[in-house]
Amino acid sequence: MATIDKKGMVHGTTGSVIYREYRGKNIIQGKAKAFIQTEKTKLSACEFGLSSSSAAVIRTAFESAYFFKDGTAAYRSTQLVYRSILNNVSGEKGKRDLHDADLSFLEGLDFNANSKLNEVLQMSHSVSKSLEGVVSVTLGSLNTQTGTKRPKGLSGAYMKHRIRLMLVAFNFREEYYENLGFQDVDIEGYQTIESQFITFKEAVPDDCLALVSMSLMLYSKLSQTNESILLNSAAFSPCAIIGTFQSGNSSEYPREAVNYQPSNYLGRGETIKEMSYKGNLLMLGLNYRIRKQAKDSAITVKSMEVIPDVLPGKRVSFKKGRVVLGIVL
Repeated sequence: MATIDKKGMVHGTTGSVIYREYRGKNIIQGKAKAFIQTEKTKLSACEFGLSSSSAAVIRTAFESAYFFKDGTAAYRSTQLVYRSILNNVSGEKGKRDLHDADLSFLEGLDFNANSKLNEVLQMSHSVSKSLEGVVSVTLGSLNTQTGTKRPKGLSGAYMKHRIRLMLVAFNFREEYYENLGFQDVDIEGYQTIESQFITFKEAVPDDCLALVSMSLMLYSKLSQTNESILLNSAAFSPCAIIGTFQSGNSSEYPREAVNYQPSNYLGRGETIKEMSYKGNLLMLGLNYRIRKQAKDSAITVKSMEVIPDVLPGKRVSFKKGRVVLGIVL
């Protein structure tokens, strides 16, 4: 019930209207209405939430590669993961994740749009994976004077250029990721290096998908101590995904909440990290919500059924009206 105070301001509710006071003025608002989601909107919401959670895991896994990300990295990575899942190789809507996705959409994902890798580092590259799961990267030749762009005011003649390649394996259905190592190529000052072939030592597990990143780091040296100082910043920290590989034999979808146990991965405990991933819980909850909605709809339909008032053998006058669902017959 609405009331009027000494100042003439109305407070409270009247029907579907809410009265409030704000800075000496009466504000009238409508009550929020419950939004009834259809099955399609629930499926879409689940997949977008799953994409957001997957993208957050990827960003966390590559923190030691990009160091500084820009403010829109979360939005861009989520959109690309979502697009990858929409263009799925297998699975149906609401029952698919990155293990079903077309991972090629993630290639070229920049973690820092202020310094995109392909604009800062003019170096060709190609990534491959053997049948045994061993990942290799072929790097083209590079002239650090003409093939790299540095922050304004910095000369590359007296700095170290480090090209870092990083390999991470992900198992979203068992909720862990594994850092399979990184390979650094260090170049002092202005030099020209020839093309080279780099191989990671650790193989990608068959039930994991894999992503490879490449980043450029710049270091200056203190002549007094010979220490190196990282020059990368939020304005300059180029890093991007350059290779993607789908899992060869994906794990089954979990039927209940995943209980990660390091003891299940003996010999790999140091490199395996539990991921903060909500996608499996979203899919498990989605099935419950859809079943509940179907049950509620069935109850609603049943309650609307009209019990006929005409019984066999009973005479009914045409002058007597019958009401069926609000219509007088």
